[in-house]
Amino acid sequence: MEGTTFSLHSATRPEAMADVPGVCELPLTRAVVHYRDLHEVDPPGGRIQDIGLAVVLEGRFASSAEALDLGSSAVKLLDLSSELVVLDWVYEPTLKHINHLLTERAQGGENLDVAGRLGAYSFQMALSLLGRVGYGPLTRPTFLRIGFRDICRDLDFHEGTAVRIVLSENRVVRAHLDYDSNSLVFSTPSPEPDASLETGVLEAFPRSDVMRISETHNGGSACYQVRLLLPASLAEAREALLTIRRGLRALLARFEPERFKGIEQHLATFGSRDTLSQLHIRERRTKAEALQTSHAARGTVH
Repeated sequence: MEGTTFSLHSATRPEAMADVPGVCELPLTRAVVHYRDLHEVDPPGGRIQDIGLAVVLEGRFASSAEALDLGSSAVKLLDLSSELVVLDWVYEPTLKHINHLLTERAQGGENLDVAGRLGAYSFQMALSLLGRVGYGPLTRPTFLRIGFRDICRDLDFHEGTAVRIVLSENRVVRAHLDYDSNSLVFSTPSPEPDASLETGVLEAFPRSDVMRISETHNGGSACYQVRLLLPASLAEAREALLTIRRGLRALLARFEPERFKGIEQHLATFGSRDTLSQLHIRERRTKAEALQTSHAARGTVH
């Protein structure tokens, strides 16, 4: 009969993820991870500068890992102890260079050139990694977040990755994208159904399922979900983002015509952002022919 030897010397156990019993004891330092809303405390959709893709700078403990978001080049403290997706690993010299740029930025204070070097380097690293890894189920949320971030910057550039629409005085709706389910979520300030918003959303997204989600606890709240199909390729993802852009523009034109006019003039001059066009991804050339489609245009919200 074989015996099992247990060590009582905790110092011999790797420190990485030591606070998560039963999980692989692999240090997360140098890992490139995809993080989600549950890993941070920002509002739904996240901050406008972030892309949800980060390099772990210090990952001895998964529940408090220091990571650099490759979109904003901001250092975040993330809880990576659950639902962790590791997309790649950077080499040790790369991590040293990142730390050097971070030190340089800290010493440079408000020097824009110093801060810009780290930002440009980290974002180029993100584009290179996504181009190498390609589009798939694990990277799809990041692609959608980058694409939706462009939409928000064009239509409503502020600190959050969302588009705010003023329906009337004291009635502001906030639209953010659920990157995992590819659902556009409209959060309303009232738990009561909003007939004018419902009509507007249904007309703006005539071929998508629209759901009203109501909550009864904590005073109640309501939101509307526009459920788009999960894109199977980068081309389909870009088509879904184009549908979202068109729908949000239609809602802005409906509820805030003067603001929409100013946005259109700006975009006519400078053009729409399209970060995903910078990615060079080789996809198989296929031709899809729809044999049957479901049309979700309805007169009521379920």
